[in-house]
Parts: sequence; C-alpha cells; structure tokens
Amino acid sequence: MKILVLNAGSSSLKYQLFDMENESVIAKGLAERISMTGSTLKQEASGKEYKISRPMPTHTEAMEFVLAALLNKESGAISDVGEIGAVGHRILHSGEDFDSSVLVTEETLAKCYKNVALGPLHMPGNLACVDSCLKVMKGVPMVMVFDTTFHATMPQKAFMYAIPYEVYEKYKVRKYGFHGTSHKFVSAEAAKIVGKNSKIIVCHLGNGSSITAVKDGKCVDTSMGFTPLEGLVMGTRSGDIDPAAIDYIAEKLGKTLPDMVQYLNKQCGMLGVSGFSSDCRDLTERAEAGDKRAKLALEMNAYRVKKYVGAYAAVLGGADAIVFTGGIGEHSQLIRRLVMEGMEYLGIDFDFERNENPGKGIAELTRPSSRARVFIIPTNEELSIARETAAVIAAQARN
Repeated sequence: MKILVLNAGSSSLKYQLFDMENESVIAKGLAERISMTGSTLKQEASGKEYKISRPMPTHTEAMEFVLAALLNKESGAISDVGEIGAVGHRILHSGEDFDSSVLVTEETLAKCYKNVALGPLHMPGNLACVDSCLKVMKGVPMVMVFDTTFHATMPQKAFMYAIPYEVYEKYKVRKYGFHGTSHKFVSAEAAKIVGKNSKIIVCHLGNGSSITAVKDGKCVDTSMGFTPLEGLVMGTRSGDIDPAAIDYIAEKLGKTLPDMVQYLNKQCGMLGVSGFSSDCRDLTERAEAGDKRAKLALEMNAYRVKKYVGAYAAVLGGADAIVFTGGIGEHSQLIRRLVMEGMEYLGIDFDFERNENPGKGIAELTRPSSRARVFIIPTNEELSIARETAAVIAAQARN
C-alpha cells in the first residue's frame, strides 16, 4: 500500500509518499506561501526534482498541485491517484475526544472543528487540508493522526492543573502534551533495544522541545502542557515561568495578555536570553568564542532538560533508557554533554568521548557497565503517521 502523509500549516503543506511494503519514501515535497503571493511547490521523487510557482489561494489548490506533481510523467512517483491507498493527516489536537488515530468521517471531523480553540494557530490549517483532500481525492480513505493522543494515557494526577475542577470540566483546561508522534516512534524504537516492559525518558529537543516519561510503552507524563509553551527552555519559547511574572512583565512593557502569549512564544527562550539567535548551532559557535549570553542560553536549555529527566526518573522509579532525538538532541554534542554531566546517580556510565562523534543513525552513548543506557535515536514522525494510518485502515478492513 502507498500512503500519502500530509502535514499542513496555515500557509504550508509538507508531504511524503510512502511505499509501506518496505516503508520507503518514494516522494516528498513542500508547498509554501499558500494564500500568499509567490506560492511555490518543490518535490523530490525518483532522484528527480520538480518545482512550480503558481497561485495557491487555498489548501485545495495546493492539494491539486501536490497530486499533479506526484503524477508528473517526468519526475513524479505514481501513474494514477488510485495507487494511493490512504492519506494520513497530521492534526495538532485531539482534545479529550480521541485517544488514538481515527478515520476521517463527518462525525470525527466535526469533533475536530470543535477543538480548534485549543490549537488556534495550527488547527485551521490542519483541517483545511483535510477538507481539501476530501474534495480532490474522493473515495480515498483518510486518517487523522494527532500530536496529542500518545499522551492520552497520562493519569489524571499528571495532566490536571491545580485549578477549580469545574473549570477543567467545562473548558477542558489541562495538560495535553505534544510531539506525540515523535515520542511514540522513538520510545518504540528504544523498547526494541532495552525491552518492551521498560522505563524510557525521551528528550525531543529542537526549536520546540519536550520530554516524555514512558513506562511499558505508555506515556505517564510529558513536559508540554495546555499548549506547547509549557516545559523546557526552547528556541523562542520561555517554557515554565511564574504566571505572576507574566502579569508583571505585561504591565512594565505595556502589553495585553494576548500580546504576552505571543511574546513568550516568539521572543523568549534562547533567543531572548542570547539576544541574537534561537539556533543552537549559532549559539554554540558564539559561546565558544566567549559570548557569555550565548553560553548562558545553552546552559539554561540543558539545565531545564536535566531537571525534567531527574523528575521523570523519580516518576518512573528509575530509567532503563534516556533517548535524545530531534534536531538538537541528535546533533548537539554540547547539549547532550551538559545534560549528562553528574547523572551517575541514575546508574549512567556516559561515554563522553563517544558523544563527541556518535556517527549517524541510532547510537548508544553509554559504556557496557552502564545500568541505565543513553541513546541517540533519530525521529521519523512522517513514518510514524504512515504506520498509524496503515493500522487504522487495517482495523477498518477487519471490521
């Protein structure tokens, strides 16, 4: 079966076409600047590149161009749309309506529209793409794969905030967690190594970062909360902060509450501390040249990761594996080193030399004597979505 995985933003549409017989990518592309001037689509398939610049007023036009690119005789990947057995849509938020991926139906789509308020930046684009696909790919089964459902197994004591219970009941204010497709994929890969019944802490570190505690394949806690703003120090997000400080800063800077949400999401984190960049590579270069604020930003990032790893080791009662993934987790030797320094109490015998040159792919960063093991495991969220989509379609066929 060939499965098309779609990841839509408000003005973009990323896609990959998988052949699920060997889980290989046979085409991938990106449509950018949807509903804006200068719309483009770029695709790689069969070693060939395809590019067009066309107006894309909505996601419907973008989807039409995606299909045209896939069907292109010279640089496409398929000869007929009927070759696509299913479409997997990445959807930000499930609310409390779903605890797993679901088939697109009028009922499930209506529930997703009800949850737009929980993810106002991402959900409209996600759902616009679903609607567009229903128009241009009639009859092709479609599945919604949520960023949040892997975290649906958290116990109430972990996902609740200490607010009046009726506020939670009426408005669904609680921790949801995000990056679920990545955490599910990476924890499953780690479990293949350390055992199915295991305690795994996954550190998904990138411009947006989160940590998840996984026991026997199920999430028991995660660092992001009601929105992706909670938790770690990120590229431009503040992460955990005293709510009273938000009111104080708003008064001093003359900002409204919506202004402050935008401020904490876009102008804080490592960008705010360093004053010049949110990119870990830029910060590392400047820190090595003696820039104190760049060094501080990196140290704050790693320190918050270390705190969450320690907290989740306490929640799990130890750890069989700690896994680094994401752009920073996979590629920043410095952040991994700063996090792992002083972690011997968890039974970790970290190989700092191996950390400096781990190679590509899955790499173990602990010595044979280590009781708890540390890995780099590259994430593959698109493949995770493709697998989820295939599983839902197979279950539907059985029923």
